[in-house]
Amino acid sequence: MLTVILDATSNPDNRDNTVLSRWADLRRTLTPEGVDGVPAADCDAVTEALGVPVYVHGPYGRVVVAAGGEVVLDRLLPEAPGADRAVVSDRPHAFALARAADATVRYLMLSVDRAGADVALYDAPAGLTGQLEEEHTIEGGHDVLSKPNLGPLGHKRIDNRAEDSWERNAEAVAGEVERICRERRPELVLITGDLRAVHLVLDELSRPVRELVVEISGGGRAGGVNTRALHEQVAAQLNELRERRRATTVDRYQQEAGRDGAAVSGAEAVLDVLRKGQVADLLISPDVAGPPSRLARKMLWIGPGALEVAATAEELHGLGVSNPDEVRADLAIGRAVLEQDAGITVAEEMDAVADGVGALLRWHDPATPGEHALAGSADTRRV
Repeated sequence: MLTVILDATSNPDNRDNTVLSRWADLRRTLTPEGVDGVPAADCDAVTEALGVPVYVHGPYGRVVVAAGGEVVLDRLLPEAPGADRAVVSDRPHAFALARAADATVRYLMLSVDRAGADVALYDAPAGLTGQLEEEHTIEGGHDVLSKPNLGPLGHKRIDNRAEDSWERNAEAVAGEVERICRERRPELVLITGDLRAVHLVLDELSRPVRELVVEISGGGRAGGVNTRALHEQVAAQLNELRERRRATTVDRYQQEAGRDGAAVSGAEAVLDVLRKGQVADLLISPDVAGPPSRLARKMLWIGPGALEVAATAEELHGLGVSNPDEVRADLAIGRAVLEQDAGITVAEEMDAVADGVGALLRWHDPATPGEHALAGSADTRRV
């Protein structure tokens, strides 16, 4: 499996070959194709993907994962990486996946009026145009949409029919939003358009979906929308959600670490809990996530099992591994994290933590490494 993370910034017209030239240089640094597990078909698949323009202005990055001659993941990053890297392994590079996941928000965009809504579901890196996953129009089917000004008496029935049409159309929109949220699970729902229609739709949504909704101004189904202002509002909401998502994990980590609970810090302690399958979330600083990653300059030892990882070969010998291999620390740790389906959070708060790495745990016991001197002691009378 080939994982590529690189600076994908190009000229504004996207007609140059800057990105492909960067990839060509990076490709030449790999082990000769067809040898030691670097399939030429995977490299060709990456070349084809990078040759497709994405029409993004300004600096940005890209993560591409290829296997079996096909691209299995292609994500944009809102910032260009500090260095271009290509890694071949039996699994995708976990830290590159973390960068892509941190940048990406799946969100639903609703532009509503009293007749229905335009709906678009995106996987979007914050600040960049996202990958459109689903787009369609909902027409409520009730067409008495206006209240004619025909006098104060005698036309109340027409007014009521208009109100009823708006409400039925809002029900249709809300029902479709509920379906999409149930099946596609967006993290955020943005709604804009006619104020009366917006409020009618909100009233029809269930509480769990309503909690995902943020109302933004300036959009709609009619012409004359200030597209730039609307995109700025969308980008701000995506960034806010990313920050909130990251802060939730960091807060949990800090709370657990502060009471010697289900959290550990430092590479040695993290290796210990990785071997036991205890990790729920790995937290790493940006310079550990890389590239370049400071962990890439260090080496660890691994066995055939993904959870067989240690600082020395002797440790693995003690665990019954007869022929361990020495690999880059970022690959070894990422391999163990993926094996136990743990999350990875990239957070600047981890800069102050030993080795820039820590972990939130699924469970902990007296043998779990702790922050205080006696936390790992077997003398339960003293602890």
